[in-house]
Amino acid sequence: MRASVFARVALLVYVLLITYGSWYPFTGWRITGLSPLAFITAPLPHYWTGFDLVTNVIAYVPLGVLAVFALFPFVRSWGAVLLATLGGVLLSGSMEAVQTFLPSRVSSNLDLLTNSSGVCLGALFAPALTRYFLEDSRFVQVRQRWFTHEASRGFLVLALWPLAQIYPQSYLFGHGQLLPLLSEWLTSLLAMPVDLGALLRQSADLTVEQYWLSEAIITACGLNGVLLTLLCVLRSRAPRGVLLALLTGAALAIKSLTSALLFGPENAFGWLTPGAQGGLILGLVMLTGLIAARRVAQRRVAVLMLAICLLTLNLAPANPYFIATMQGWTQGKFLNFNGAAQFLSMLWPYLALWFLLHRTHRAGHAERMAPAGGA
Repeated sequence: MRASVFARVALLVYVLLITYGSWYPFTGWRITGLSPLAFITAPLPHYWTGFDLVTNVIAYVPLGVLAVFALFPFVRSWGAVLLATLGGVLLSGSMEAVQTFLPSRVSSNLDLLTNSSGVCLGALFAPALTRYFLEDSRFVQVRQRWFTHEASRGFLVLALWPLAQIYPQSYLFGHGQLLPLLSEWLTSLLAMPVDLGALLRQSADLTVEQYWLSEAIITACGLNGVLLTLLCVLRSRAPRGVLLALLTGAALAIKSLTSALLFGPENAFGWLTPGAQGGLILGLVMLTGLIAARRVAQRRVAVLMLAICLLTLNLAPANPYFIATMQGWTQGKFLNFNGAAQFLSMLWPYLALWFLLHRTHRAGHAERMAPAGGA
C-alpha cells in the first residue's frame, strides 16, 4: 500500500475550487475595522434557506473524503478523521474570515457550522471507502490491469474535463480562451478598446463558412486532445472503446444538462450546431487512425491537437450565436459557482498540457514505446 497521488492532487484542486468559490470575484477589498473573527460570536443569520444549508454541507463532504484519502496510508482510522475534520474547519473558518474584507460577501457562522458538518460527514464516511479505493481491492486490481503506473495525474485531469463543460463556451470543447480576458484587462488599463484577437487575425469578422470551419476545427482538435490523453494512460488490455465512449458521453451529457438548466429545456441540445456536428465526425475519423498508434505518438499528437484548438479558439472572434444565447442566461444562486466553472473551463487545456509534457511521460519508458493496440 502506498500514498495516492490522485487523492492528494484532487484534494489540492478541490481546495482551490473552494477558495475561488468563496472569494469570487476577488475585487473591492476593503478594511471595515471589524475583526476577521467577529462573525464567530455574532448572532445566527435571520435569513437563510434550506437550499443554502444543504449546499454548504454537500460542498464540504468531498473535502473530508479526499483529506482522509490523502493521509492514507500514513494516518488512518480515527486519526485521519480527526485531522481531516480539523483541516476542513480551519479552511472554512479562513474562507469566512477573509470574506470580512470583501463587500460582495458576508461572513457567517452558520456557513462555518454547515461546512464543518459536511467535512466531518465526509471524513467519517471515508475510512469505509479506503478498502474499495486504496487498499488491495477489485478497484485497485482493475486500475493496475487497465491503467499505466503513472496514470494518477491523468485521472484528475480527465475527470475535470466533463465538469469543464458546465460553463457555456463559444464553441463546443472550446476551453482555454485567454485573449478576450487579456483584451479586457488592456482595455481597462489603457482606457481604449483593445482586441488582441482582431490584431492577430487582421480581421474583425468571419464569414458564416469560416465560423463553421472554426468550430469544426476547435471541436475536432479538442475532442482528439482529450481522448488521446486518455489513451496515453491505458494499457493494451483495457476496454479502450468503452472508456473513450464513457468519457465522451459524460461530457456531452453534462453539456446538455447544464444547457437545459441555464437556458431552458428546449435549448438542451443548442450546442449541437452544424459546426459542432462536423467537428465531432471529423474528430472520430481522426481518432480511428490514431487509436492503435504508439503511446509516444499519441501523446505528441494530443499536445498538437490541444495547441491547434487553443490557437484557433483564441484567434476566432466571438460567436454571434453564442452572444445571443448568453443573453438568456440567468445566473441566480449559482453566481459564484459560475465563476469557478469559468475558471475551470479556461484552465483545463493548460492542465492537460502540463500532464502530457510532464517529465514522467517524456522519459520514454519501454511500456509507452510499445504499440498501444492489442492483438
